[in-house]
Amino acid sequence: MQDASLLQRYREVRAGTHSLVAPLSAEDCTVQSMTSASPAKWHLAHTTWFFERFVLARSDPAHRPFHPDFEFLFNSYYNAVGPQHARESRGLLSRPALDEATAYRTAVDERMLELLDRPTLAPDLGAIIEIGLNHEQQHQELLVTDAKHLLSCNPLRPAYNAEAASTRRTSTPRVQWLDFHEGVREIGHQGGGFAYDCEGPRHKVFVGEFHLADRLVTSGEYLAFMADGGYERPELWLDAGWREVQAHAWRAPLYWEESDTGWHEFTLGGMRPIDENAPVTHVSLYEADAYARWAGCRLPTEAEWEIGCASAPGSATCAHGFLESQNLHPVGAPDEVVRDTREAMGEVWQWTGSQFRPYPGYRPPEGAIGEYNAKFMCDQFVLRGASCATPRSHARITYRNFFAPDARWQFSGIRLAKDVM
Repeated sequence: MQDASLLQRYREVRAGTHSLVAPLSAEDCTVQSMTSASPAKWHLAHTTWFFERFVLARSDPAHRPFHPDFEFLFNSYYNAVGPQHARESRGLLSRPALDEATAYRTAVDERMLELLDRPTLAPDLGAIIEIGLNHEQQHQELLVTDAKHLLSCNPLRPAYNAEAASTRRTSTPRVQWLDFHEGVREIGHQGGGFAYDCEGPRHKVFVGEFHLADRLVTSGEYLAFMADGGYERPELWLDAGWREVQAHAWRAPLYWEESDTGWHEFTLGGMRPIDENAPVTHVSLYEADAYARWAGCRLPTEAEWEIGCASAPGSATCAHGFLESQNLHPVGAPDEVVRDTREAMGEVWQWTGSQFRPYPGYRPPEGAIGEYNAKFMCDQFVLRGASCATPRSHARITYRNFFAPDARWQFSGIRLAKDVM
C-alpha cells in the first residue's frame, strides 16, 4: 500500500461529511434558502464528483462516469472542465434523489479506496487527493452554515442539534492591546504540511507600527454599537455598505431578532438569548468596518493579522472551538488574562481590510485546478483564522479565506487593530 495515512485520512474525512448530514431530513438535504448556498445533497455529490473527475478519470483512461449528467450537475465552477448547472438553481434539482447521491458517494469511495490500497500511486495523484480532502473539509463547513441558514428560514426555528450553542462564557476579559513594531516581516506558507496555492509564496512585507486587540469583539460590545445608532449613521459606513443597509434594512447581525424579552439569535441549537460575552458573528465586512470606525479603530490587514496571531497560544490545537467541539457557535477563549493573541482560531473567521489578491510571485497551477483560487482574486475580502464550524485539522495561520464584503451567513466576526499615534 502506497500511503496508509492518506487512505485513513480519506476514510475519516468522507465519514465526517456523512455525520454532518445525519441530523438533516431528506427534505432538508434537497432544498436551499439563498442563491449563495447549496443543498446538502449537492455538497455530497459535488465533493464526490471532485474525486471522480480529478482522480479516478485521471488515473484510468478507461474510466466510465457513474452517471453521464453528473459532470454538468455537480461541477461547481471549473470552466476548463465544461459548463455547469447554475448555482442559484441547485435547489431545483429534485433529481437525483438523496439516495442516488449517497449511492454515488459509495461507488466512488469504493474505487478510491481500491486506488489508495495499491502498492504505487502516481506522484501527482497524491497531491490532488490531498486537495480533494481539504476541499471536502471546506464543504463540511459549508454544510453546517448552509444548513443553519436553511433552518433559520423555517418559522418553527428547528434545531440542527439541540445541544449546540449551549456552552456560554460567564464574563468578558478586558481587551488588551498588543504592540507590534514596524519592520520587514515574512508572511505566507513556508512549506511543511498542506496549504492552498494562494497561501504562497512566502514573501517579505513592510508593516508600520500597529496595535492588535488580544481578543475578538463580543456581542455585548456590538449591542452598544447598535444602541448608539450604528445602523442609522451613514458616516460610519463605506458607501457600498450603506447601500446594503438601506436595501436590506439591516439593523443587527444576521440571525438576530428582538422581542419583548430582549435580543435573541438563531443558532444551530435553536433560538437562544444573545450571549453578550461571546464573540459576535454573522457580520459582513461592511458591518465589521463600520463597527471598527465607531470604536475609533480599524480592521487589521491580513499581514498584520498573520504577524499578530503567528504565536497565538494553542492555535489549531487549542482545546475549545472548532467543529469537533460540537458547540457550533462561538464561545470565546477562557477568561484568564493572557498577554498574547487570543481566539485566533476555532471561534469565528475574522474580517481583514485586505482584498483577496495574489501574493508577489504567485502562479496558479496549470489546468482546471488552477481555477480553484486564482479566478476569485477580484471583489473579495480576506478573512483569517477559523470558525466553530471549521474542522480542526483544516486550520492554519496562513489560511486565506475569502468572501464578498456583503456575505453574512458564514461564522464571521471582528478583531480590531489601530495605528500607533
